[in-house]
Amino acid sequence: MLPQDHSRALLAGRVQRDFGPALVTLRDGRVIDITSCETPTMRDLMERDDLADYLRGVPGEDIGAVEDLFAASTETPGTPHVLAPADLQAIKASGVTFAESMVERVIEEQAAGDADRAQEIRARVQGVIGDSLSGIVPGSNKAAQVKAVLQAEGLWSQYLEVGIGPDAEVFTKCQPMAAVGWGASVGLHPISNWNNPEPEIVLAVDSRGRIRGATLGNDVNLRDVEGRSALLLGKAKDNNASCAIGPFIRVFDEHYTMDDMRAAELRLDVTGEEGFRLEGRSSMSKISRDPESLVAQTIGRHHQYPDGFLLFLGTLFAPIQDRDAQGQGFTHKTGDVVVIEEDRLGALRNTVRLSTECPEWCFGTGALMRNLAGRGLL
Repeated sequence: MLPQDHSRALLAGRVQRDFGPALVTLRDGRVIDITSCETPTMRDLMERDDLADYLRGVPGEDIGAVEDLFAASTETPGTPHVLAPADLQAIKASGVTFAESMVERVIEEQAAGDADRAQEIRARVQGVIGDSLSGIVPGSNKAAQVKAVLQAEGLWSQYLEVGIGPDAEVFTKCQPMAAVGWGASVGLHPISNWNNPEPEIVLAVDSRGRIRGATLGNDVNLRDVEGRSALLLGKAKDNNASCAIGPFIRVFDEHYTMDDMRAAELRLDVTGEEGFRLEGRSSMSKISRDPESLVAQTIGRHHQYPDGFLLFLGTLFAPIQDRDAQGQGFTHKTGDVVVIEEDRLGALRNTVRLSTECPEWCFGTGALMRNLAGRGLL
């Protein structure tokens, strides 16, 4: 579950211990609790000017082997397990940042969330658009020309507007601390019958807009709900256990940089209880908007984040492989195991459930503050 070069990777994460959440790093295959009055939260750690040096040298408590941590159940009370590597940070997401998945969003809208119509509409849309969106710089003169052509064809869409227009789509995925971590159940709203995983890179950004590191995320998508109306985005994107992040934030240093993140190749594997298997890839080299541009559109004089934020960067992956009936494409079934891997970031593994079947989220910011105060860390 760790990066291939984990021996030199600077990793920061959170672990649930019997007395509360702990801030951890990894050294020589051991999990080190580095929670302190100086840095009681991940938010505080990400704000440090000396972040990389601090992680390398800060003393801490050895709480066990990393393989034992990954073997622990996330839903057994009192068992140490991996949490999502964010606490006070906002959880934000950018959408429609890849040309191929952009086309699928247009199809969702044209089909009004009806999977039965998707194949027919896909053929029509691709016949007009094809690969014409690849390589277009959003907001450029060429993008404006493509917009005019598509409008003439009656295919202009709100998804194309944020995909190749000047303004990116950035939305709030869930509340701070509501994301689940490695090994946990990730939730689908019960009203959805057409949905899929979204393997993504997630950036850790501090209150000054500095990008401090990267991790993996699954920004679960309810295609039928969002496809019916963009005004249902909140219902489609934010529910109990609506996204997974982790397992750890890889902090940028001389061994892992923004350019390494830009070259990331994500692999997705979905395995169903009935034996169905879906594989996919998402290449960051094909993103339409540079990640730094997405961060700049999220934070600035127009919008502040005093506790920083984690930002999903969007996905190239939009599955169309038939699972049940011909022409209906892919949709999740409860019990699906989703694994998202990237060589330099490790692997994120989660099981799909209905959001009503996932453990209720009840440990929010107030609970965290009381817990840290009770431990003498505030």
